[in-house]
Amino acid sequence: MRRFDRNAVGGLLAAMLAWPGPASAADAAAKPAALTLQPAMQRAYASKELVLAATRAGRRLVAVGDHGVVLLSDDAGKTYRQAKAVPTRATLTAVSFADAKNGWAVGHWGAIMHSADGGETWTLQRRDTSVDRPLFSVYFADAGHGLAVGLWSLLLATADGGKTWNEVKLPAPPEGGKPDRNLFAVFANRDGAIFIAAEKGTVLRSEDRGATWSYLNTGYKGSFWTGCALKDGTLLVGGLRGTIYRSANNGRTWNAASSGTQSSITGLVEEGAKVYAVGLDGVHLVSSDGGMSFGGTQRDDRLSLTAVVVSVTGEVREFSRAGVVKKP
Repeated sequence: MRRFDRNAVGGLLAAMLAWPGPASAADAAAKPAALTLQPAMQRAYASKELVLAATRAGRRLVAVGDHGVVLLSDDAGKTYRQAKAVPTRATLTAVSFADAKNGWAVGHWGAIMHSADGGETWTLQRRDTSVDRPLFSVYFADAGHGLAVGLWSLLLATADGGKTWNEVKLPAPPEGGKPDRNLFAVFANRDGAIFIAAEKGTVLRSEDRGATWSYLNTGYKGSFWTGCALKDGTLLVGGLRGTIYRSANNGRTWNAASSGTQSSITGLVEEGAKVYAVGLDGVHLVSSDGGMSFGGTQRDDRLSLTAVVVSVTGEVREFSRAGVVKKP
């Protein structure tokens, strides 16, 4: 197994997801307990904590991030409050809801937690304090079937709502060797095919709920950090240096989209006839042609944007290294 290489993760994700290692044996023993076995604290400034992911739970917005912070909004993102009970202080990197009540969040130390009440309270389903092998993304097709992906091709699957999680072994990559690529984002299209955006220009596809996987040739060599499937089936993946790739045939062929930026892409979302993307250096992008080309603006303060979600009222809400991004 190769080392957790910051350069392989790249840029902002390195700062957010990697840690340099314990300073001592005592620190190595203490850190897992501190991060996974203690509940998240209620903080007056929680909405200003680093947020790494956000999603919808029915009409509610749910965002997760540093120190086990879970933020909830019931007014389409105008105001946020902390969840009542979160069982870990580990950094949370992703969140997915199968319906308005049932959701899962994942993060450092292989943590997976579940909520059955729309994100108000959470219970820990999995952790691995033997090594900090973080999970970067989670997706649930329904309240039973889900996948979580992470470092060194870690792929976990459940068919019982997370009561049990089993590791899925990926096939060797096309060039041979062990499957050890970092898996950054898992998402599905309208027909139920599941995709994983990963490093080395990799996109993987499964058409049997994650039981078997194939590697798709995108023609790109850098890392993809995020991805989404549009309502018409078009696939978009984005990542390093403003890279966005597009496929209109279920991943068989890919073309580079024109993003107009060199800032790395951290989030993609569709709303109506438009696709929105956010990225490092305060970049906001918009596409009106199904992701073939993007145009946009940049924040004056260059605040790195980390996640984007659309509220039930159709408003695009953004998150950052400094937490919730307030609209001007």
